[in-house]
Amino acid sequence: MVRVSSVILSLVVCLLTAAHASAQMRWAAYYGQDAPLHAFDDFNLLVFDSDAHPPLAPLADRGKVLLGYLSVGEVASYRSYYAAVRAQGVLLQENSNWKGSFFVDVRDSRWTRRVLDELVPQILRRGFSGVFLDTLDNPAHLERTNPRTYRGMSEAAAALVAAIRGRYPHIRIMLNRAYDLLPSVDRHIDDVVGESVYADYDFETKRYQLVPRALYEQQVRILQSARQRRPQLRVFSLDYWDPADRAGVARIYAEQRKNGFRPYVATVELDRVVPEPAP
Repeated sequence: MVRVSSVILSLVVCLLTAAHASAQMRWAAYYGQDAPLHAFDDFNLLVFDSDAHPPLAPLADRGKVLLGYLSVGEVASYRSYYAAVRAQGVLLQENSNWKGSFFVDVRDSRWTRRVLDELVPQILRRGFSGVFLDTLDNPAHLERTNPRTYRGMSEAAAALVAAIRGRYPHIRIMLNRAYDLLPSVDRHIDDVVGESVYADYDFETKRYQLVPRALYEQQVRILQSARQRRPQLRVFSLDYWDPADRAGVARIYAEQRKNGFRPYVATVELDRVVPEPAP
């Protein structure tokens, strides 16, 4: 009996140690390329722009998980493939919130082929171990605002995520928001990010601000429900705040860890690496 109890105790200790290590996973999203490599010392997982980023090999050699940014629901005019996509007629109207970025008709099979045959392979060849899928809120938004014109957009977006997983079964896939799609795609992804869950940036007033309480609580419920459906799913949070307000940043970290999320707090431009304030 003593021997069995010792085995059980050892198992519990191992599980608790693993859970603690998981909870301590630190991550950052950085869309610049000039930060020194030592700026990433405290992070286990890094999301970089897939075209302009710091050297990947030294970070991979140190065991960092590196994910390349891929906008799946819209294309910015500065991307190298923008002209080709525009010529195909796959693009829709401009995103009024982001000038120079255009929604994609994700129902078009030519976009699916481009993502699977060109965009994801390019990211992997550059040395990334997976992809960070962004702008997949757009298909559901378009379908809600104009159900007749954009019928099937949400279904097509979910099918695209499933297709990426099917083609690349061993890469890491992190999905940004896309809450409408989560029930359909959570089994195909490894991680989900709740962006602007607790704190955000108001582009009109040019000030950082807390998200309205009701919206904050709604997002927390969505993310926690996704993890209940699929316990292996890792939930991250990305909030925006003024780094000079160290107490405010620390408060956001504490709040999100209380929710069971893996937080990162940064400037809205994501053009600098913001360390977590020391206790």
